[in-house]
Amino acid sequence: MSSYFTDLAQQYIDGEWRPGTGSWDIIDFNPYDGEKLASITIATVDEVDEAYQAAARAQKEWADTNPYARRGVFEKALGLIKEREQEITDVIIAELGGTRVKAGFELHLAKEFLREAIHLSLRPEGRIIPSPIDGKENRVYRVPVGVVGVISPFNFPFLLSIKSVAPALALGNGVVLKPHQNTPITGGTLVAKIFEDAGLPKGLLNVVVTDIAEIGDAFIEHPIPKVISFTGSDKVGRHVATVTASHFKRSVLELGGNSAIVVLDDADIDYAVDAAVFSRYVHQGQVCMAANRVLVDRSIADEFTEKFVAKVKSLKVGDPRDPETVIGPVINSSQADALASTVEQAIAEGATALVRGETTDNLVSPSVLTDIPAGSALLHQEVFGPVAFLIPVDGEEDAVRVVNDTPYGLSGAVHTANIERGVNFAKRVDTGMFHVNDGTVHDEPIVPFGGEKSSGVGRLNGETMLDAFTTLKWISVQHGRSGFPF
Repeated sequence: MSSYFTDLAQQYIDGEWRPGTGSWDIIDFNPYDGEKLASITIATVDEVDEAYQAAARAQKEWADTNPYARRGVFEKALGLIKEREQEITDVIIAELGGTRVKAGFELHLAKEFLREAIHLSLRPEGRIIPSPIDGKENRVYRVPVGVVGVISPFNFPFLLSIKSVAPALALGNGVVLKPHQNTPITGGTLVAKIFEDAGLPKGLLNVVVTDIAEIGDAFIEHPIPKVISFTGSDKVGRHVATVTASHFKRSVLELGGNSAIVVLDDADIDYAVDAAVFSRYVHQGQVCMAANRVLVDRSIADEFTEKFVAKVKSLKVGDPRDPETVIGPVINSSQADALASTVEQAIAEGATALVRGETTDNLVSPSVLTDIPAGSALLHQEVFGPVAFLIPVDGEEDAVRVVNDTPYGLSGAVHTANIERGVNFAKRVDTGMFHVNDGTVHDEPIVPFGGEKSSGVGRLNGETMLDAFTTLKWISVQHGRSGFPF
């Protein structure tokens, strides 16, 4: 594993591994024990430009390559991930503080999305559309946008980089990837290495490890990329949307959430407890789809709460390398401090701590809070960590009202013995995704993924990748002579 953090601690531009030329370094730390993993000299605005120029040069030939030949690269990349699964697992654990369960989950999905990219290479189809003009043939071609800029987050960096990079490449585009500063290897240069070894032509995929303190908006303002695919917070996403729109670019925004899991009065309580604990505490709660809020019908609230609290207390907190660990570290000290402040604020507002977690360095133990005042701002924001808000509700109508009382609309779940009751409930919730009798954290390669309201714009996965990373071009052919009015 150590070689990944030495060999890949560079920029990857135009098929070359080289150091950045910035005046400072990004230091990559293990969030569990503070070990320095890598030091990467940042990329400058000039290097961002070089990366985009390289992608644009390589893209033309790639787009003209037979799609059956293109898909071979993704088949090889899938094989490489399988071969290197243990090493990649170790990198995820070291750089993210992800547990072994989390690493397995992320790698499984990454492989599934690569399998879909193999098929996506052959998916674009054209159409012939009738014309009211005699002798005219209207052809509509689906063509690559050209170059795509991808900005990936720190929580599932390997998966969420591949999720945009692979389909964009499969559809004939060039890509420049900017990983999060906390995960430059897993979310950036490791992805580049896999595609390089899989035989992707030089220049098509570039990785720039940098920071807005150095480059400002250069990555999203650059004239070459026609689409920016961003996954991250709604605050940054709003800025990305504003800048890209002002430059007539398309943006695909997968943003934060404030999801709820709802337990109705006829639910299987034990099963709902399992689903709720997973939905809130998977990867320390650092998941956009995580269930911040656990809504329980008041008639079963006591039994549910007792079982929920008992299960949360049983979760092992500690070294993510330990296979028994469920809760590892959050990504950095700022996140840990923010979570401690969230719990303190809730209690100061009158909330009751059924479980009050402790913070030791970046290890944040789970908390369970209830009696949160209805007007608390905490109920309307995303809490990116292992803090659950238990909220009793008075029946189905009250549950729908509370679920929708948030600026976000990403995911959610409802538990009930009546499937159609659950489906009808889901239809009334303003989210892009909702699940009946399951958890809130799901992603599948051919199902549209995305949110409403402040949770994003656009969709990814399956057919929606065509909308994200290709454009339509109308070419008409006039058979015979056309008539003109003068």
